[in-house]
Amino acid sequence: MSQSQPAGNTLNLLYFAWLRERIGTGEESLSPPSEVTTVAALIDWLVARGPGYQAAFANRRTVRCAVNQDFAAPETAIAPGDEIAFFPPVTGG
Repeated sequence: MSQSQPAGNTLNLLYFAWLRERIGTGEESLSPPSEVTTVAALIDWLVARGPGYQAAFANRRTVRCAVNQDFAAPETAIAPGDEIAFFPPVTGG
């Protein structure tokens, strides 16, 4: 898997709770193609990477996202260097 991708296109991805369990890691740095410019496009790209991602994002309504520690919607723009976290809904007590 030695694809030459520019280092400047890297996103830092964080996965929490059952997403981490299904994907098999809590954190990774990936360089998606340049056409991946929104949270929704990133999820589509991740799902195509394999069954762990498919399981994690099977019901997208149960997944929340934050870009650079701000809550994000599917249409939220992403850029190289961003930190993108995926997590289940958080409930207060």
